[in-house]
Amino acid sequence: MRRIAAVIAGGALAATLVACGPAPADGNLSQEPPAPTASAPSSAPSSQRPDATETTPTKPSTSKPTTSKPKKTAPAVLLKAGDKGEDVRDLQVRLREISWYVGTISGSYDDATVEAVRGFQAKRGLPETGKLDRTTWKRLTEMTSEPTHDQKHNVLKPGKAILKEGSTGDQVKELQARLKQIGWFAEDVTGMYGQVTVSAVKGFQEKREIPVTGEVDQRTWDRLVAMTRTPTQEELDNKPAEPKQPGALDKRCLTGRVMCVDKSTSTLSWVVDGKVVKVMDARFGCQGMETREGVFQVGWKSRNHTSTDYNTWMPYAMFFSGGQAVHYSPDFAARGYNGCSHGCVNIRDKAGITWLFDQVQVGDKVVVHW
Repeated sequence: MRRIAAVIAGGALAATLVACGPAPADGNLSQEPPAPTASAPSSAPSSQRPDATETTPTKPSTSKPTTSKPKKTAPAVLLKAGDKGEDVRDLQVRLREISWYVGTISGSYDDATVEAVRGFQAKRGLPETGKLDRTTWKRLTEMTSEPTHDQKHNVLKPGKAILKEGSTGDQVKELQARLKQIGWFAEDVTGMYGQVTVSAVKGFQEKREIPVTGEVDQRTWDRLVAMTRTPTQEELDNKPAEPKQPGALDKRCLTGRVMCVDKSTSTLSWVVDGKVVKVMDARFGCQGMETREGVFQVGWKSRNHTSTDYNTWMPYAMFFSGGQAVHYSPDFAARGYNGCSHGCVNIRDKAGITWLFDQVQVGDKVVVHW
């Protein structure tokens, strides 16, 4: 980022000038006039005796030296809300790489970018300003790679196919089973990559702004894996799944303080050291804006939050993955499962989420699973 680099370099230059100080224009280090040269002794005797001069002793000062405390200054801001340009694109790509920014790279420091920066700062114990300062930028660049031109300008090129029409085998079976989990594949899992599988892959790619080829490249596979769980043997063999036992918890929810979000039962369980303390109904993201699955941590909380991106009130928000949060949803309370979210975990029990908000601490675990 040239402008950010220039700002940082400029600060270093200014510090150097202050430390060195400007030299006089003629190159001399002193502007004092030269000392007079010794003159010849005078022939006229002095009328004053050598010991006639009196000196009055100076009393030592009793006042204490004044010391001024250095004032704390806010970190220099490199980028902030309202800024536009290549530097913002660079920032957004880096935040997206570590799942704090979701969406198209716009080059505009909008509300979504502010929230992503604030979440990143909160997770790392930095001042939660939503503005990009030097410390935030240093931490971010240490964790991310240099964005390419294509990444910064949403240029998507298909990668080398790892599965395509005519492929066969266990990985094709896994592909079909994963597509089936999210409603893109409705046939039996066969392990043969035919036209039905091509159509399913194309639909999946188009919905997620991946180059539509019908072939599975690494980007397509990674996105699918991130949205689905490892298929069971029953799924791979086209056998009906055994019903889930009531109260069964994902093993990742058994230790510590966990918001355990189960998509298969549409519930959120608050679990402490393996004991279920409270269970509430939950609703998830619409197709194309799915709630991400995996193990996360609560990065920051906002009791009375409003999403300006969607003009949506989302109180008691507990953010766990970029802009995705667990929060109360008036729409869920009113319409139930007839609606869906933009990716967040919606809760309709207002009293329950109010209570939960006060229990959950930044750093607590969040597990989202099927």
